[in-house]
Amino acid sequence: MASNESKNDLKKKRKQIQEEPEEEELSQAVGLEMLSDEEGDVSAASDDGEVDEFPEINAASDSESDDDGENEEKDEDEERDSDEEDEDDEETDSDNEINPFPQAKTIISDITKQPKRVFPEIEPDYDSDSSTEDDPNRIGNVPLHWYDDLPHIGYDMNGKQIFRPARGDELDKFLDTVEDPKSWMSAFDKSLQMDKPLTAEELDIIRRLQANEVPDVGYDPYEPTVEWFTGKGKEEKMPLSAAPEPKRRWVPSKWEKKKARETIIRAIRQGRIVPSKPNSAQPQFYSIWNEPTDSQHPPPLPAPKPALPTNAESYNPPEEYLPTEEERQEWEAQDKEDRERNFLPQKYGALRLVPAYGQFIQERFSRQLDLYMAPRIQRRRLQIDPDSLIPKLPSPSSLKPFPSYRGLWFTHGKGRARCLSVSLDGAWVVSGDEGGVVSLWEVTVGREVKRWTFSGKIGSLEWCPRTDVSFFVVGVEGHLHFVIPPNLPSGVLTVTQSLLAPGTLPPPPATPSPVKWVSSSSSASLDDPILTLQLPALSGLPGQITWHRRGDYLASVSNSEGEGSVWIHQISRRHSQAPFKKVKGSIQMVLFHPSRPEFFVATQRYVRMYNLAEQKLLKTLMPGIKWISSMDVHPSGDHLIVGGYDRKLCWFDLELSDKPYKNLRHVRYHTKAIRSLHFHPTYPLFASSSDDGTIQIFHARVYNDLMTDPLIVPLKILRGHDIKDGLGVLQVRWCGGQPWLASAGADGKVAVWCS
Repeated sequence: MASNESKNDLKKKRKQIQEEPEEEELSQAVGLEMLSDEEGDVSAASDDGEVDEFPEINAASDSESDDDGENEEKDEDEERDSDEEDEDDEETDSDNEINPFPQAKTIISDITKQPKRVFPEIEPDYDSDSSTEDDPNRIGNVPLHWYDDLPHIGYDMNGKQIFRPARGDELDKFLDTVEDPKSWMSAFDKSLQMDKPLTAEELDIIRRLQANEVPDVGYDPYEPTVEWFTGKGKEEKMPLSAAPEPKRRWVPSKWEKKKARETIIRAIRQGRIVPSKPNSAQPQFYSIWNEPTDSQHPPPLPAPKPALPTNAESYNPPEEYLPTEEERQEWEAQDKEDRERNFLPQKYGALRLVPAYGQFIQERFSRQLDLYMAPRIQRRRLQIDPDSLIPKLPSPSSLKPFPSYRGLWFTHGKGRARCLSVSLDGAWVVSGDEGGVVSLWEVTVGREVKRWTFSGKIGSLEWCPRTDVSFFVVGVEGHLHFVIPPNLPSGVLTVTQSLLAPGTLPPPPATPSPVKWVSSSSSASLDDPILTLQLPALSGLPGQITWHRRGDYLASVSNSEGEGSVWIHQISRRHSQAPFKKVKGSIQMVLFHPSRPEFFVATQRYVRMYNLAEQKLLKTLMPGIKWISSMDVHPSGDHLIVGGYDRKLCWFDLELSDKPYKNLRHVRYHTKAIRSLHFHPTYPLFASSSDDGTIQIFHARVYNDLMTDPLIVPLKILRGHDIKDGLGVLQVRWCGGQPWLASAGADGKVAVWCS
């Protein structure tokens, strides 16, 4: 092993000896003094920064390394051996160049007993010889002046700062050139902020540039000429003459002109060519006011005539036309559009002293605009009576009966009368106020029969629509109370008590409900509710109660937001459920369809129709109202009216479209927010109440013929409620069987309007 290393050292020394003359020739050619490795050239160190190890001394060898010229035969033998080893090294190097990646070995696995490929382990102390590691500063192509005020000049590959090396002044540079003759062979590296020695190749390029030679060593300026146009098929075809084109080739021939002229003259004489007739078209400029009149149209208007000159336009006007100094200053201060005249009258001694008129071109242009834009035909204006455009509506007197006057008054002493409800036969009215008082009174005489007091505001009231029972529901904060009125027949009272407080309760549902049903004894006094529904906590005040037409299902809407604001209660099963798991928007009102299993839900801006049997959304009605306040469905079930706080009333044809069929919004209707809407169950009437203190009565007839549009006629405006705190009539309800209307107002009064 030691002999092989000594042979390699001898080979390196021979190569250095062979290269030294080349360096001397290069230094002599450039005019530089090249230093050898033995003189301590720092730049000759290897790129990896490691120092070559000193070869081990072979004890079996003689002192050939000390005196190379003594035993030449041994040197020749050693050279042969080294040459053979070099060949082997070159073969391995060539193999490594072909396959730069580590070679895998195939071995037999101890577990699977199958051959597998195994790669050599990666040496952790391996140092790459890549040329990219020459430059330790890895900041990239960024301006170096960014680091002028910093102690470092960049970062290395590991992200550590490279500090700026110390540099001397100009005197230090001069002393370096005196002491070190190689100092001029270096260049300043901006990325490292230090002088870097130039290589032999770079010095050769500098020498070539100084000698005005090509910097590239491999460039040959005396390459052999490539014969592009010599040989078969490469001949260039050239014209025989370069003389310009003669004139006869582009000037018309006189002989051909003479022959063509004779041919044309002969054709004209024979009549084969007819000369063109004179043009009879209108001239380019003509008077548009002189067009011939048509018998079917009236004659054109005459051209507008310019105004005749007055005394103020004379060159010698009277004294009263001449302006004073104040009038002149006032005229100059005015705008051109506000001036009475475009000029100021001036006086001249003779006509020859009058200068040119400065507004002549402007006035001529204005005159032409007058002629161009003036009407030439007088168009007759249509004489149409506006009343003829309004559709003919029947007279209100022919549409009777409808309520026209106030028949009865009933006053609540505590707060506003927020809600009321009329019994199915129209004989009883129950009303509630904000003080928690519920009053039952007769419609015909207005006598109060019974009064109940609850804790909290009364949010809503609704009478049961069944004919075999008689009770109503009162909505208080978080509770629904079922109340039986007095003076009922014994049969009706027994059926009502057995319905609301049965002796045998139905089995509880599979899914428990958060709504609790609490009933009292059937023999208890009628002063207390016979049944109470306790809504979930934070449900709020029930603002609306609506019944299904069969009287078994009841829906309540509270003022809280979320899925707990709407509850559907079934009386026979004593069960309550929330129909919506997720609510889109704040629910304002709900309604049952009078004949189909459909459910109307009104949010702030939309009305959605749901099929309760199939549990799906049928359609979404878009009334275009900013905030929906009330709605009601027609007894036929094909029409719906929706009112809003923006004074807008929309009529929907459910079979036609999801857009309103008609919008009733006018100054002569309600001027403030609409609060309540209600269809009459038997008569073709509906009513609307508003915060302006008025009640509008409309005739609404719906025909069985689908091709005939509904007839909507405004009949009467009922006034009588006072406006209190910006609120007017809060709710209206029709009396069944009679064209009478009951209304509750913010002034605490309940009225009955009769026909």
